Amino acid sequence: MKIKEVNKLHTLTGHRDSIYTVQQGKDAEDLFSAGGDGMVVRWDIKTLQAGDVIAKLPNSIFALHYLQKEDKIIAAQNFDGIHLLDYTNKKEVKSLKLTDSYIFDVQSLGNKIFVAGGDGVVYVVDIEEWIVLDRLEYSSKSARTLAIHEERNELVAGYSDNSIRVFDLFDHRMKQEWKAHNNSVFTMRFTPDGSYLVSGSRDAHLKAWDVALGYAQVHDIAAHMYTINHIAFSPNGKHFVTCSMDKSIKVWDSTEFKLLKVIDKARHAGHGNSVNKLLWTSFNNQLVSASDDRTLSIWEIIF
Repeated sequence: MKIKEVNKLHTLTGHRDSIYTVQQGKDAEDLFSAGGDGMVVRWDIKTLQAGDVIAKLPNSIFALHYLQKEDKIIAAQNFDGIHLLDYTNKKEVKSLKLTDSYIFDVQSLGNKIFVAGGDGVVYVVDIEEWIVLDRLEYSSKSARTLAIHEERNELVAGYSDNSIRVFDLFDHRMKQEWKAHNNSVFTMRFTPDGSYLVSGSRDAHLKAWDVALGYAQVHDIAAHMYTINHIAFSPNGKHFVTCSMDKSIKVWDSTEFKLLKVIDKARHAGHGNSVNKLLWTSFNNQLVSASDDRTLSIWEIIF
């Protein structure tokens, strides 16, 4: 399916440093962002009012995660740990010191939170008890990205030692590992149907791994000029987007892994610096991008 049009609808400003992460909240139009200024900001892309600062942490934040059951936000503060935020009342409920290193990703399933650390450890935290249940220590290099395959009961982690490792969600044993890229694995997502794991790396390559075939490689695409920072799928699962340190966003077909559109500064008044994170919302199918240029951009992609 061809893309008829790409329109930049809005630019959201207010952050005082690079924006590293954007996370959807309870509703499709409810967004949270965070970055180098340590601020966690809530946005409503329906009303487009000024961002509402719900927390200010001392250090930068690379990862946010929304806990649906608790209706709260986890902010991962670098060189510290995770903070559970009541965004409605703008207060911290509790925090947990984990590491003196960076925290690159946070995911959750059931009563467990999984945290990827710059110290190479994947921390498993109990949501209710708010204690560390396990430490998955399989590399001296950073754990950069996490993905969960619920049907297979698998947690997949990508590392700066260029490897991907697969863990059992229940007993946390490592089931499989392989060298996936020629540089750090920065981002991973399962396709919505769970058939493929898609990974992006500092080597600028996009790869797809067939889950049913034991994560056999089925695609290897030189997708960007520089590091691929993030991958996000459309709400209907038919397309996905990648973003890069090369300042561009690229739109792909999920079935054929075919490039459909390049969104950049020259053609679409895109970002002027590295694009760090993407969120393809179900609110009017709008795409949100976060950048080192301290802005969030909202995009309309018409097929």
